[in-house]
Amino acid sequence: MAHLVETMAYAGEVPWHGLGVPVSNDLTPVQMMEKAGVDWRVQEVEAFIEYNGNRKSTGQKALVRETDGKILTTVGENWNPVQNEDAFDFFAEYVNAGDMEMHTAGSLKDGQLVWALAKVKDSFEIFGGDRVDSYLLFSNPHIYGKSIDIRFTPIRVVCNNTLTFALDSKADRQVKVGHRTMFDASVVKEQLGIATNKMAKYQEIASFLGSKRFNQDTYIDYINEVFPRSSDKRIRKGMDQIEMLSRNAKMAYDVLHTQPGAEYAEGSWWQAFNSITYITDHVQGRNQENRLANSWFGYNQTRKRDALQTAIKYAEAA
Repeated sequence: MAHLVETMAYAGEVPWHGLGVPVSNDLTPVQMMEKAGVDWRVQEVEAFIEYNGNRKSTGQKALVRETDGKILTTVGENWNPVQNEDAFDFFAEYVNAGDMEMHTAGSLKDGQLVWALAKVKDSFEIFGGDRVDSYLLFSNPHIYGKSIDIRFTPIRVVCNNTLTFALDSKADRQVKVGHRTMFDASVVKEQLGIATNKMAKYQEIASFLGSKRFNQDTYIDYINEVFPRSSDKRIRKGMDQIEMLSRNAKMAYDVLHTQPGAEYAEGSWWQAFNSITYITDHVQGRNQENRLANSWFGYNQTRKRDALQTAIKYAEAA
């Protein structure tokens, strides 16, 4: 089976997923791109069908990586590829101004998804030592149907639990740039001020969750809602509520009091919520590569955001 993580580099301490090669924390975006092994370009090549010596155009183009000729995807006539260098240059003025520093970058799925994570000079600390740092996650997909995506990503330092939030102020929208228009970084940069507001809002939510207590029954209800029991799980007479939990809910229950950072706001909905983010980032999945891909770009990013909203609902009722 091919590795999900093709190449990767990280600055500072070994990241929570344990993947990549170490680099210094003072790299420019272009230098980070080079160290992460994504300093390659793509080109569009006409796609055709050849049969019995006859060649016919398909009306599509293959998006090909220039370094090795790998076909990343097929696209239509109006597709506008975004080169990795242009994507990384998005960070340049912020890094030069000292507002951000490049943290990690890499390639997933054999080059189909190139991404960079930059640390924003913004953080908060709650409950006497529980610090959350702010990051910006930029993904440049070389896949038909996928758009450039920029997300605000808070990371809880004590356990490296992550979340991703759309930057757009409307909850049901994301900052995305499709490939049918030319990439214009200035348009996206207009949204970046929202990241600061998002961080302040997340601090408010975390403080609120930390002020509300759960009990055994409400926590069981919570993890059952986040990880519902499958319809084919056999329920036997005399089973208690713990035995009836789904496999994932049982994992969350087991780490509730042992997860890193459990001592902060112990017994609160902040602790309850972080039991979900901890297992999705560090326990679920076949390996660290799968956990990284799913936590930032797969189904687990949605699950964690849903778990946050569900925790808020229970905290409001507490």
